[in-house]
Amino acid sequence: MKYSLSMLLCLCLLACEAGPDADNELVTNRGAGKDQWWHALPREAWAGFARVDQSQDWFEVYEVSPDVYAIYEPGQFEEVISYLIAGTDSALLFDTGLGIGDMHKLVRELSNLEIIVLNSHTHYDHIGGNHAFGQVLGMDTSYTRKRALGLEHSQVSAGVAPGWIWKPTPEDFDAESYAIKPFVIDRYVRDGEHIDLGGRKLEVLFTPGHAPDALCVIDRENRLLFTGDTFYPAPLYTHLEGSDFDAYRQTAARLAALSTEVDQLMPGHNEPALRADYLLHLQAAFDEIARGHLDYVVTDGNREYKFGDFSIITR
Repeated sequence: MKYSLSMLLCLCLLACEAGPDADNELVTNRGAGKDQWWHALPREAWAGFARVDQSQDWFEVYEVSPDVYAIYEPGQFEEVISYLIAGTDSALLFDTGLGIGDMHKLVRELSNLEIIVLNSHTHYDHIGGNHAFGQVLGMDTSYTRKRALGLEHSQVSAGVAPGWIWKPTPEDFDAESYAIKPFVIDRYVRDGEHIDLGGRKLEVLFTPGHAPDALCVIDRENRLLFTGDTFYPAPLYTHLEGSDFDAYRQTAARLAALSTEVDQLMPGHNEPALRADYLLHLQAAFDEIARGHLDYVVTDGNREYKFGDFSIITR
């Protein structure tokens, strides 16, 4: 089912009537006050980057660093960001988005290089376009192998339900048959492995917590850390199936140790190019929660601890 512009406007009006402090009724299990998430758009952070022309209205593409393209999907609640990181010989596509738009077509408009796909983790909103690419790398975990089998409509239908999408979807997209297609993992990567793109080397960092197969990629020469869902400026999830608070806390400590080795973080949602000192704040936040006695709000049965620009949701 496609949502007309008039239907979407009605949803927006209903959310507005609920008031700014209303509990989330349309987007559940994602923190407090999400009914009006589209009011944050357009995010000011994107105005500082050059927008790159391409043929699909569903996507917005920006060059956020030399030869690094942020592929943004602001029409759906996740506001997912995938990254195309180009070397001289090949390019790494770090995540493939929701699968609502045609990621393969988009990438081919951006680059003629050999494309290697690596996922920050295998939640539905980061693997939607995997099936269209010939070379997909992954972590050697049972979770990754299971997700590579695809996700049925019943598993992902909430992501295209009312309240989750405000922007018109592509004409050939059908919300009632939305699913994540199976994909083939060409090769498994290891923690500390280097991927040489030609003139640019990326290092894989295994960073479980948000998901069992979560990873980050660090470009040490250019001082960039691609964080996926391990950090972004919004609620961070330790309460989902497969999430692990203790593992996430260990990951936060590992990344905090890298805070002086990178200048910018490139997250998997909302906005790019964040300050590296967020890594220190992330570690401190997990440590504070572990020590107890912090205030929190309860949303959808989960505890949400707020730390300014981000929060952490626990079971």
